[in-house]
Amino acid sequence: MEFKTLYEILKHSIEKFSKRIAFSMIGGEDVSYEEVGERVEKVQDMLLNAGVGAGDKVAILSSSMPNWGVSYFAITTAGMIAVPILPDFTSSELDLIIEHAEAKAILVSDKLYTKLSKETVEKMNIVIRTKGLNIISQRVEERAEKRIPEPDDLAVIIYTSGTTSKPKGVMLTHYNISAQTTIIPPLFEYNMDDVLLSILPLAHTYECTLGMIYPFSRGAHVHYMDRPPTASALMPALAAVRPTVIASVPLIMEKIYRGKIVPTFQKKAITRKLYGWNWSRKLLHRVAGKQLKKLFGGRMRFFAIGGAKFDSEAERFLYEAKFPYGIGYGLTETAPLVAGCVGNMVRVGSTGPALPAVQIRLDDVNPETGQGEIVVKTPCCMKGYYKNEEATKAVFTEDGWFRTGDLGAISEDGWIYIKGRLKNMIVGPSGENIYPEDIEEVLNSNRFVAESVVTEEDGKLIALVYFDTSALEEAYDEFKHKMAVSKEQVALKMEEIKRDVMEYVNSKVNRFSKITKVVDNEGEFEKTPTKKIRRFIYDRSKKPTNESDKK
Repeated sequence: MEFKTLYEILKHSIEKFSKRIAFSMIGGEDVSYEEVGERVEKVQDMLLNAGVGAGDKVAILSSSMPNWGVSYFAITTAGMIAVPILPDFTSSELDLIIEHAEAKAILVSDKLYTKLSKETVEKMNIVIRTKGLNIISQRVEERAEKRIPEPDDLAVIIYTSGTTSKPKGVMLTHYNISAQTTIIPPLFEYNMDDVLLSILPLAHTYECTLGMIYPFSRGAHVHYMDRPPTASALMPALAAVRPTVIASVPLIMEKIYRGKIVPTFQKKAITRKLYGWNWSRKLLHRVAGKQLKKLFGGRMRFFAIGGAKFDSEAERFLYEAKFPYGIGYGLTETAPLVAGCVGNMVRVGSTGPALPAVQIRLDDVNPETGQGEIVVKTPCCMKGYYKNEEATKAVFTEDGWFRTGDLGAISEDGWIYIKGRLKNMIVGPSGENIYPEDIEEVLNSNRFVAESVVTEEDGKLIALVYFDTSALEEAYDEFKHKMAVSKEQVALKMEEIKRDVMEYVNSKVNRFSKITKVVDNEGEFEKTPTKKIRRFIYDRSKKPTNESDKK
């Protein structure tokens, strides 16, 4: 069935799957499709009685729970506009986003309520608690009107957590979002027997579309966690839910690979040697893959990975382990998916071909490398950035295609290979295109490196590295007992490790991608709410060079 509005999806699913469970909280409530409909009407009544009606904006600032989806459907199916906000925005960012969006109401979870300023709360017509769907405060007492939305009506404004700029409000229509349930099925289809474990914030377009709206349209069952998906929380959740589907960002599987898989093969001399040969490595990966499937509950049929570039070594492991994964490529501005590959389509390093009804091409192609900016044409593309005509104009070509800002190549048969962000590319001294993401991938494959950022300083490449303390402590006594030795000894050992890391990287990259220095970054890198490093903070090529520049 083809849907053109979120109203149609809600109506269809409540009627067809009424007695089935739609959403569950692990260790908590189960909510049927029928009850979702009842709760949607309850939330709509509260908003309408506070003077919030069709065309008005309503913010959702909540941790993941069944009532997040209830809130989203209540707002959008009444002709109102939802403003889902990622929970990791700072208090000042939240105030700015809510003000910029001109939200008249907000649905908020208990812990996140404390992040809102008193001034923001007092401006709201009504503030509703997501957990119990009860009113926290109400300033306006008047009845507004709702309306059934049309396909081209604005459904949501989603504020992106850009790594190089301030957040922008992406405007998506009902059709932009609903069309995803039509173009994704040829790649992967949900069914009523699917059980999902949701581990990403629902305000993330990727999780909202693939992990909530699409499965809801097919009668699937989604489980939510009451805490972040750390290893200690994720393991019991996997055992309890035994999911068939999970949507994830690369970071989670990369951590499992580097933290659990690789150390297992490095412990003994014999497995280290076997791991160095192709045939035996594949065999070891197959064995580890069977254990990983058990760890994930034993019935996983699709582990979706998207949201950022996936480390090639970690992907090679999944591929050789025959773990049922798939890669997707998209952006908030495209609601999000535009390309993907699953099963036999998978090619390590590729995000697969364009989805049906989506066209992809390269602009400004470098004739030497065959790489250019990826631009797309899709029925799911945004209307533009809210109240930002200049930014909207900048991201569309003259013939109306969306500029992704990603550099990539496309094989003859249409498989897409992402190189990195156009804004991140560094031009070498002889005009070479240097992609910091490629160098970082090599850096991050070193057992002592947790994460890294490659930047330019005085015309040279340097690597900012956050070292994996547990790996250092396991390898060197100096770090195991650092309180008992001098700081000088630890510092000398760190300099030695940094030299080793630099040699390791430079032995694996081309001559113009070699780094000249490794700098120890104290603590993890600052990240966006979607867990991408805020690269602009660490861009040393733009650091002030004199006192007048600092002013």
